[in-house]
Amino acid sequence: MFMKKWFIVSFVVICCAASFIPFQKALVLTETRNEQPNVSYLLLNSGNDFQIVFTHSIHLSDVIESYRVLTSNEFQLVSMKYSDVAIGMPGHAEEGQTLTYEDDLYTLRYEDAKLPNFTLHIGAVQHKLILQYGEKEYDLKDNLVKGKSYFTEVRKISFYEKMKGVKLNDNKE
Repeated sequence: MFMKKWFIVSFVVICCAASFIPFQKALVLTETRNEQPNVSYLLLNSGNDFQIVFTHSIHLSDVIESYRVLTSNEFQLVSMKYSDVAIGMPGHAEEGQTLTYEDDLYTLRYEDAKLPNFTLHIGAVQHKLILQYGEKEYDLKDNLVKGKSYFTEVRKISFYEKMKGVKLNDNKE
């Protein structure tokens, strides 16, 4: 009888503890400047590349930033594509970059631009802001709070964090 109770208690303790162990890699967006921040995530199980597509607020043309998630959980900025130079958009390459112009698009490629994290601002203006990952697109203006900023990082999350956070497509998993 004692062994049976011990086994059940041990099993329950192990299951509870396991729910707090980070095991699944995710892109995690945590609301900044808030005592109880909203946390959203996107599970990274369809590869390591993603794009952020937004409408430039002055040029009103699309900009595509391409990223790769490295094994170190850093972001590597791969390239940026845009159609207009000038205000906020580079017209020349700097050291460690190459700029090409083809089919009416500028492509700025980065040789080794790594970021441990970045802050993403969700503007209140109703312009495009989309995260493309795998075969899916996530409209960040629909999934996050407009006017807020989000600390963006890649890390492993636990089952508990998955339940507590919100997936970018608004479905809890």
